[in-house]
Amino acid sequence: MPALALSPLASPDAGPGAGPAAGARLQTVDTVQALQARIDALQRTTLDSALMPMLMPTHEALADLLPDGGLKEGAAYSVTPSSALVMALLAGPSAAGSWCGVVGMPEFGVEAAEAMGLDLDRLVLVPHPGDQWLTVTASIADALGVVVVKPGRAAGDAAVARLASRLRERGSTLLVVGAWPQTEAMISLTESRWSGLGSGSGCLTSREVTVTVTSRRSPRPVSGRLLMPDPEQGIRRLDPRAMPRAAARTATERAREAWREVG
Repeated sequence: MPALALSPLASPDAGPGAGPAAGARLQTVDTVQALQARIDALQRTTLDSALMPMLMPTHEALADLLPDGGLKEGAAYSVTPSSALVMALLAGPSAAGSWCGVVGMPEFGVEAAEAMGLDLDRLVLVPHPGDQWLTVTASIADALGVVVVKPGRAAGDAAVARLASRLRERGSTLLVVGAWPQTEAMISLTESRWSGLGSGSGCLTSREVTVTVTSRRSPRPVSGRLLMPDPEQGIRRLDPRAMPRAAARTATERAREAWREVG
């Protein structure tokens, strides 16, 4: 910002004959007001930047269902047990160049992951971490953008707090298959229907699902219908926007039933 030269203010007692002094005073007031306006604008911009969450690139079919419009860096999310849902959540970050890791999911298929859009060259799999699942998760979170973990057993409060601190420090995103404390949102697959089979012949080609996101910051759950997988695009949104309130409520009830089974 260029330096501003402010002229001395004229005395308020100066009469009509002040002439140039009165003009200088008015010019100085205008300059100070303009400077204050610029400072206020800079402060608002800085505050907005500080409050705006940093987001991972998220697939457009899922982004608007999440509380911040995408997966937030340094945050944790709970996901219902579904390899397809996990792959859909990883598809966006992976396609954008982020390294992703999957811990404790031997059922995670690399061929299906590639068909959903994941870059296998940037995918780390630890299918059998055993009792060291939490240590492995914390270690690879130092280097990877998104980590998925299916816990082998419950973690203590202190261990959860340490992992949360590590995620915030590194800016990594954690997707936990199952219940997890203090998550940004619960992402559930509440409805599923395959298509492609004819009358006793054919093969499965696509799967229509309903994804419901429940967040403590949102007044109500949000749901969307997707093809996952879609034969042409891998993942495709069917409804252009969130489902209406009544449909979302029905989907949420199914989500809660699924989570009660997990718990």
